[in-house]
Amino acid sequence: MWAARDEAVVEGLHRYAPEIIQPLVEYGPELWDIVEQLPVMARVFFGAHLAMPRPADPLLSGWHAVNCLREWRGDTHWAILVAEGLSAAEASILHNAWLGYEGDWLATSRGTSPADIAAGWESLCARGLAHDRQVLPNGIALRQRLEDETDRLTTLPWTLLGEPRSVAFAEQFEPPCRLLLARVDETAGSNYQPASRERPPQTP
Repeated sequence: MWAARDEAVVEGLHRYAPEIIQPLVEYGPELWDIVEQLPVMARVFFGAHLAMPRPADPLLSGWHAVNCLREWRGDTHWAILVAEGLSAAEASILHNAWLGYEGDWLATSRGTSPADIAAGWESLCARGLAHDRQVLPNGIALRQRLEDETDRLTTLPWTLLGEPRSVAFAEQFEPPCRLLLARVDETAGSNYQPASRERPPQTP
């Protein structure tokens, strides 16, 4: 499965975002130096990816280095959700509302059972964060604070990389990543890959 995914990644990058190939090859060794300095404790997905054999292909190697950074941030985010006392269903409900998605799309897409979704809504209502299957403004504010806290606690890789290289990274990677996200829109719909979605502008 891992090899099949790698094969699909290489094909997909060449076909749908060729502009990302050279930056991945260029940044790969530098990013691995940073990945190896990141704390592994309690970061299960990051640790699992880090333990996999490193690809010999420079393109795949760079892609896996970026993926490790993504998983490191994700594990940190989940730790913050746990510390807040949120269940998986509650977290999905809040994220769904924060992004402005319809209904219970996010929780359902993650395989959450209807019973667990109902329990999540009930718990959020008991906490004063939702009412009648609608997340209240203070629930949205909580979700924004969780995002801000995630940002605050995941600056280490970019501190290690340094500001000039971090800015250059963003400038080189964001345009082709938008192309890849557009491909997700075409094949799976505009809600998929929610962690990559920008929150819609909010009215005052």
